[in-house]
Amino acid sequence: MIAHLRGTVLKSLPGHITVDVNGVGYKVTVPHSVWDELNDNEESHIYIATYVREDRLDLYGFSDSIDRMLFEECTKISGIGPSLALEICGVPSNLLLRAIQEEDADILTNIKGVGKKRAEKMLIELRSILENKPAIFTAAKAMEGVTAQYDQDAIGALTALGYDQATSIQALKNTPKDLKTTEERIKAALQSL
Repeated sequence: MIAHLRGTVLKSLPGHITVDVNGVGYKVTVPHSVWDELNDNEESHIYIATYVREDRLDLYGFSDSIDRMLFEECTKISGIGPSLALEICGVPSNLLLRAIQEEDADILTNIKGVGKKRAEKMLIELRSILENKPAIFTAAKAMEGVTAQYDQDAIGALTALGYDQATSIQALKNTPKDLKTTEERIKAALQSL
């Protein structure tokens, strides 16, 4: 199994990179948030989750080992494949923690391909991950008060307009921190898209 790669990152389509390690290129799928953080033609260290099935071998990359651990735990859940697990990893961990603590399935319905019923089932599984591997959510607990940039109503409005959750969250991250209302954050996010 490949645990990490250090090499030159070559960005291709959003969510896909090639990591050149001494002349060998590894195709890696990453969450959109990680793709946005990486710079083309610069050396980076990527934590890798290797996904092996009888007909495929795929590499998924993350900026830290905690996100990789969350991805690996999500892929163990029945009905969640690597694509959906990657979408879950694209959700800020403090939002996932809030969804679990408040039993708010609506937060999870903003994930591409997740409806109300599936979100309710995922909440149960995520609660189990929280209980068995609390380290995954340790950083989220420190950020519990920092939710303005991840205004759930703003994310919902942007996803309703057709933007995926990762793009919506990234746009909201880039808005000025002094915006007070959801409407102001949505307007600023739309201007940046």
